[in-house]
Parts: sequence; structure tokens; C-alpha cells
Amino acid sequence: MSEKVTTLHPPLPPVSKWLPVIAIAWLVPGGGHFYLKRTYRGLILSGCTVVMFLLGIMMRGYLFQPMTGDLLTTLIYVGGYIANMSTGLLYILAKMFGYDAPDVAGHTVDYGTKFLAAAGLFNLLAIVDAFEIAAGRKE
Repeated sequence: MSEKVTTLHPPLPPVSKWLPVIAIAWLVPGGGHFYLKRTYRGLILSGCTVVMFLLGIMMRGYLFQPMTGDLLTTLIYVGGYIANMSTGLLYILAKMFGYDAPDVAGHTVDYGTKFLAAAGLFNLLAIVDAFEIAAGRKE
């Protein structure tokens, strides 16, 4: 007797089908959804990501740089760096135009840092969502 093995997800389509979607979704927040003709979802995702990023910049939040040391320092700084990099073009433009937050303590700067990291994490969710749509796993 042969047993039929079922999988939770269908096999991945060719890389050429989903890789451009992921690249566009990372570079331009909401861009993967625009590419997939999901305009309204793309507008919502890009609007939320851009607004969070701009609020973080206006509050002079800190853009993380990868820093190692003890485990906690590595997790916070490398994780924050990955979150910041996840905003794609927004991060690249901020660095290109020389954005550098002051190294001061304060509530506003701390909230700004959280907004910048949250914008990147939100865009990561958008990238995963665009991938799932491109791979045919989600409508």
C-alpha cells in the first residue's frame, strides 16, 4: 500500500515568478503589491510604511548600525539594522542624504527609533504577503 503525502503548501513556482516581486516589494514599500495589480492593498501598505518612517525621521529616531559585543547588544543592533534596512529605498535615501540622529536621550528620539524599526518590520510583512500572492499560496 502506498501512502499519499500531502503538503501544507503547493510547491514553489519558478524563481523568475516571485523573485522580482520580492525585490520590488523590498525596494519600494507596497511595490510588490502594485506589481501584482493589488493597487488598494499596495496603497495601504506603502502609505503606512512611509508615514511610520517619516514620523520616525521627524522625531529624530536612531537608524541602527550593526554592532556586535555581548549577545543582547548583537541582537538589538543587528536586529534593528535589519529592520531599518527592510524599508528599502526609504533607508537608502535617508542614508544618502546624510540623515544622522543626534546621540541624545529623550522620549521623542526613543519613539522615533521605534517608528523607524516598526516601519521596516511592517514592510517585511508586506514582502511576505507579496511573496505568498506571487507564489499562488494566497489570493
